[in-house]
Amino acid sequence: MPGTSAADPEDHDHAHGGHREPGNDALHWNERYAATDRLWSAEPNRTVEEVVGPLPPGRALDLGAGEGRHAVWLARRGWRVTAVDFSALGIERGRQQGGAGSAGRVEWIVGDVRTWQPPSGTTYDLVLVVYLHVTEDVFGRARSWLAPGGALVVVGHALRNLTDGVGGPRDPRLLHTEDQLRAAASGLEIDELREVLRPTPEGEAIDLLLVAHRPGV
Repeated sequence: MPGTSAADPEDHDHAHGGHREPGNDALHWNERYAATDRLWSAEPNRTVEEVVGPLPPGRALDLGAGEGRHAVWLARRGWRVTAVDFSALGIERGRQQGGAGSAGRVEWIVGDVRTWQPPSGTTYDLVLVVYLHVTEDVFGRARSWLAPGGALVVVGHALRNLTDGVGGPRDPRLLHTEDQLRAAASGLEIDELREVLRPTPEGEAIDLLLVAHRPGV
């Protein structure tokens, strides 16, 4: 994303296809991926690791999977994962990264997360949305795909990051607020909704974390 830096190992799997700026499309991101062996960290985001790590494995959806770091990490922990991203090169990189520890556990899908739909009747125990910043409402669809007891986990740049943090999109429409994420969890039970301060080489970034689950278990 414009305004992000590959020097920060915790940033970003990002607004693939959603940040409506010239060149910020599948071709643009495929070119960026092609210019380097790896654009983003291969390790999971620390907040994701902290929140998702204790969850029992089940079926997961990684929306905006980028180069697949979270999909592969989940698969190695026993999850069956559907990883969706509009960059074919990012998806291919994730597939190659998987290796024996995640073989057969990840379904890699090239698709626009703003419009993609799972097969009818498919539900997930986890929907993971990490640094996906789009103007379209992906959350309304995502929460409808949760199984009873399933968790929606969102990590992204806070609006306050524009004035008090570093990195992330500069367009305020693409950044998260607590009110926005509370609305994103409509019909779910909110377990956590808070800021996360994340050190980077350029300074401290301000993220927002949402953890919510569908009642029923």
